[in-house]
Amino acid sequence: MTRDGGSGATGVDPQQLWLSPGQSRRGRKPAFSREAITAAAVALADAEGLEAVTMRRVAARVGAGVMSLYSYAPDKETLLELMVDHVSGELPTAGTLTGDWRGDLKTIAHLQRALMLRHRWLPAALSTRRSLGPNSLAFLEHALAALRPTGLDGAAKLEVFAQLTAFVAGHVAHEITQAAAAQSPDRAAAEARYLAAVAADGHHPELAEVLSAPGRPLAPEATFARFLNRLIDGLGTD
Repeated sequence: MTRDGGSGATGVDPQQLWLSPGQSRRGRKPAFSREAITAAAVALADAEGLEAVTMRRVAARVGAGVMSLYSYAPDKETLLELMVDHVSGELPTAGTLTGDWRGDLKTIAHLQRALMLRHRWLPAALSTRRSLGPNSLAFLEHALAALRPTGLDGAAKLEVFAQLTAFVAGHVAHEITQAAAAQSPDRAAAEARYLAAVAADGHHPELAEVLSAPGRPLAPEATFARFLNRLIDGLGTD
């Protein structure tokens, strides 16, 4: 992305971003830091959504000139990487693993869901991020340790973690969309009428049977747990 969010061809150099975060500066101590800039961007995204995050608005939040931010985050793509890793620091990694890898993975998924619900821009951000900062690496290390009892090889462990994270991100994005739709009862009623008409037309017997069956609890936590159980309980170790 360009400095305020357009497309760019170079991308983020993870080694420069995470291992060489900035050059030492002489003279007066800066009035702000990369951490402060990142925190301001996260607060803005939490309040108004990811599309509200521009270098100009972040600069205004930290009380700096926009040009002075570019030595810390040269473009929005870099800023997004910093934001994702910043909130990933909220994920606990020091808890004792039980050795029950399925149970531990479910705990990890619930932690990820809670994080994404606190920062509702995160599922979309994860679809575009390119690198793993120190907080993200710490959580990945925790997840890989949880998978040690499976005996899976390294590539398979990474695939399982990627699959789990993608599932959680997709589910949370759906939760957020459904919650917004629930604010419009007329829309929900119209959708119910439409499905009832389709089920009654005789051309969709499987759908009619499904819709006539007793419903499941619709509480978001219970729904997530059911879907998660199906995913993790179906994972093999070969």
